[in-house]
Amino acid sequence: MLFEDLSLSKSIQKAVFEEGYLNPTPIQEKSIPIVLAGRDLIGCAQTGTGKTAAFAIPIIHQLHRIVGSSKKAKVIRALIVTPTRELAVQIGQSFDTYAKYTNLTQLTIFGGVSQNPQVDTLKNGIDILVATPGRLLDLQKQGFLDLNHLHTLVLDEADQMLDMGFINDVKKIVKLTPKNRQTLLFSATMPLAIRELAEMFLQDPEKVEVSPVSSTAENVEQRIYFVDKTEKRNLLYHLIKNENLSNVLVFSRTKHGADNVVKALRKKDIPAEAIHGDKSQNARQRVLDAFKNKEVGVLVATDIAARGIDIDQLPYVINFDLPNIPETYVHRIGRTGRAGNGGIAISFCGKDEEPYWKDIKKLIKVDVKIITDHPYPWHAGSPEAGEKPKNSNRSGGAHKSRKSSASKQNKKRWY
Repeated sequence: MLFEDLSLSKSIQKAVFEEGYLNPTPIQEKSIPIVLAGRDLIGCAQTGTGKTAAFAIPIIHQLHRIVGSSKKAKVIRALIVTPTRELAVQIGQSFDTYAKYTNLTQLTIFGGVSQNPQVDTLKNGIDILVATPGRLLDLQKQGFLDLNHLHTLVLDEADQMLDMGFINDVKKIVKLTPKNRQTLLFSATMPLAIRELAEMFLQDPEKVEVSPVSSTAENVEQRIYFVDKTEKRNLLYHLIKNENLSNVLVFSRTKHGADNVVKALRKKDIPAEAIHGDKSQNARQRVLDAFKNKEVGVLVATDIAARGIDIDQLPYVINFDLPNIPETYVHRIGRTGRAGNGGIAISFCGKDEEPYWKDIKKLIKVDVKIITDHPYPWHAGSPEAGEKPKNSNRSGGAHKSRKSSASKQNKKRWY
């Protein structure tokens, strides 16, 4: 299928074509017709699959038809709620790109900065609002927001809003919108609480699932290092230095841990920065921009802060700490291998993390390459009984291998 087969307005087709889009991704191909038909939608897809365009493009098409060339005062007709500033900025930029040949206007609002410029723009009138929950409710309480004319509500990264404690804010926001709105809910995972949320706020929704959360991208080469917990920083430095790694996204379980990794790398003259919730919004954006511009070679991030990182050619992801939730592993390594590019995902597993790794393997059903020949093993071979090491390499593992492929699931599910 081509984008021109989706019955989109010529203005949108022109903008999409200029971005180099010819064929919609699976989530776009399945979701766009549903949104255009006015149906509620639950979309489950891992990162890098094109979720933003899957809702932004049809929303722009709908609003362009409604608003047209009208010179009437603009009112908010589409609201996209997302958990972090980074994601909000990314989504806002996408709307600007796809709507550049229409007369639609969008505003992105978030906390941590002065509200005055945001309020001034709201007073002038906008068609599309992208917002984080806290700032949205704050401005609404002050009387600067009117959602009575809303046509479409999007809850993006719903699982992360749940994890970040925004669920009550989301419920408040939904109550401020018309009951006859169209509601779209997108999430990388679908835990029970999200499914319950969907049942509360969506009416007879269509369900779309692309790349189930248990699957990892086939073009991502995965490696695992069993390493003594106290030697993880040394192993990280060893790999970065010996393999000349750059543009590396490192995941830490905690904010304090991320800061400590950065300090250790800087002591060895490796340019590194951390991004997490304790950083101010402006500081996080500066660090993210520096990483995207390759001014910083290593970015150490917590899971929630990393949700706003959207880089097509990110070659390396390193799990400094294994996540205790298996689905988080899939989401992390999905940061590389995007837009058809290859990528390498490296994980460090300490003795205390062995249960996490077993749970991850049960989920992904992929034969991950075990690297045993490195300076800091916690014992020889794999910790899993009866499993033999595979493809050992004395240089630390920067060598090519056949791609691992996930085993096919017998049953498909949307959640």
